[in-house]
This record gives sequence, structure tokens and C-alpha cells, in this order.
Amino acid sequence: MSWLDGLTGRTALVTGATGFSGGVLARRLVAAGARVRAVARTTSSLDALRDLPIEWVRGEVFDEATIARASEGIHFVFHLAAAYRTAARDDEYNRQVHVVSTQHLVRSARRQPDFQRFVHVSTIGVHGHIEHPPADENTPFNPGDIYQRTKAEAEIWLREQATALGVPFAIVRPSAIYGPGDTRLLKVFRFAAHGVFPVLGRGDTLYHLVHVEDLAEVLCLAAVHPDAAGEAFIAGDPAPVTMSRMVAIIGEALGRRVRIIRLPAGPVFLLADLCERVCRPLGIEPPLHRRRVAFYTKDRAFDTRKLRERLGYQCRYRPEDGLAQTARWYLAQGWIRGAQR
Repeated sequence: MSWLDGLTGRTALVTGATGFSGGVLARRLVAAGARVRAVARTTSSLDALRDLPIEWVRGEVFDEATIARASEGIHFVFHLAAAYRTAARDDEYNRQVHVVSTQHLVRSARRQPDFQRFVHVSTIGVHGHIEHPPADENTPFNPGDIYQRTKAEAEIWLREQATALGVPFAIVRPSAIYGPGDTRLLKVFRFAAHGVFPVLGRGDTLYHLVHVEDLAEVLCLAAVHPDAAGEAFIAGDPAPVTMSRMVAIIGEALGRRVRIIRLPAGPVFLLADLCERVCRPLGIEPPLHRRRVAFYTKDRAFDTRKLRERLGYQCRYRPEDGLAQTARWYLAQGWIRGAQR
């Protein structure tokens, strides 16, 4: 018997299902025998999940009527929707997607007589730069931008109000998510494929990864494992990797020797700030913004033992295996050009 048997025959509402992680989770839930319902904007494409028996509810995740309709009869919520990579959006949009949506979902879940658990997907970004790694789930919040600040606000509201309302919950803070189909780390792979990788500073920044398949498994466990109730979990590999090591692993998988070029971080941050100031008032996604630059400069290193000790979960993908698998997938899809073994 598996803990995941608790998903069989239950109705799970997923937000963010048309995204990378949400799509993988939706497939895992269907495989576990759950009935999946998902909220998607009217502009979102459903093509990647057409083969799955998903009940779609069209609308904005922060629209109260949409959430009320989508929540009827549900047993679980997996809240993955995020305003990711939207530097062109204003601050209020981030708050609507992260905070207001959480409030509507929790209040709607409370009205469902057989509701079992709300799985809130946050981010390790709420902890900000880790001055003295590794951090853990109890490390104070220190968000560095509007995305992280509103994610932290949503977590704080959830802990206070869901408890007061009697809505069972668990929080998962994923580290850097990767795997076949991801586009957020694609630039790293493309640089490695060309044999040259620019690094800001010394290149020894610590970066914590989690394969998307491992994350989907952790989210499912967070929904049904009794020891997950009311707890927060950092979802990540047992240990971080340096940026330089990560690039070297990708290079090895591509048959490339990657040359590291070190650049000073200060001028690049100034350029990113300028791009944001110019592009955001025009509603244009900046080609370079502070969050993207911070990727290369801020340590993200965590102690993930709680995941193993409380939920008994061991990540199946080591960085060496997962990064190589992802690189091969990019090659097969033609997303990386000119790399040869």
C-alpha cells in the first residue's frame, strides 16, 4: 500500500496546470487515479494535456466566481499558479496571482464538506540570498523582489487564516525546477552547447535543483501523508551544486568542454535595472531584469533532510543524471543547436 492511494477516486483541483510543473503534476495525479480539475486562462493552450481526462474551468485564478465554480466537490487543491517571468507586469498583478488567488481558494475549499488538504506551492525565493548556507524551512523570510514578496505574503496569510478557518494545508517550496520541457533554464543549456558560459563573479554560487518528476511526487505526498499536515517542505536534491559544476555536467552530456567567462556583477545589475525602468511602463517584458541576474549571484543552498525524514522521500534524479537527461531531450527537440558528442 502507498500513501498515494489516498488520491485514487478523489477530485484534485490544480492551478497552473498549463505550466511546466503543473502539467507534470496533472499527469502524475491522473496516473494515481485522481479526478483532475484545472483552472486555465482563456488564452492558455491546452494542447499539451489534451490526452488527459482533465475537467477544465476557464478563467483567472484570482477571479472569485471562477474559483467558486472550480472548487465544487473537490478533495484537494494543488496551487501552482504563479506570475513567473512577468517583469513587465505591475506589482498588483503579482499580488492578485499569488495572494488573492490563495485567499479565494482557501475560502472556497472551506465550503467543501469532504475537503482533505490544500497544497500550496511557494518558492525557496522567500528566503532570499542565503548568507550562511545551508538554510532550512525555519530560516527567516528575506524576499528580494515583488515575486518573492507576494509569495511570502501568501504563505503568511495561509498559515494564519487556513488554520483559523480549519482548512488543512501543506506548503512546498521548490528549489530550481528543471527537466525535459523546461524553458526557464534553457539559456544555461544553450550557452553550454555553444561552449562558452558567462558567470557573474567567481562562479561558485550555490544552486539547488529539483527534477520536475521528483517535485510532482513530493506534491502528491504533501497532499496525503499525515506528517505533512501544517508543515512546510523545501523540495530539492540532497545537496546543491555550484553554477560552474552545473555547467560542466551539461557540457559533459553534450560532449562539450565549456569555457567559463567571469564578468563583474555590479554593471550587469545596473543594466538590468535600466531595462526594467524602460520596459515595464511600456508593458514590455525586459530582455534582462534583476531576478534573472540574481540567478547567477545569490546562493540558494538548503538542508532538505525534512523531506526525507518526515515524508520518507528520496529524490530519484541526481543532478548528473537529470541534467544529462534534460540536455539530451533538448537536443532531440532541436532546442539546442550544434552540440555533438
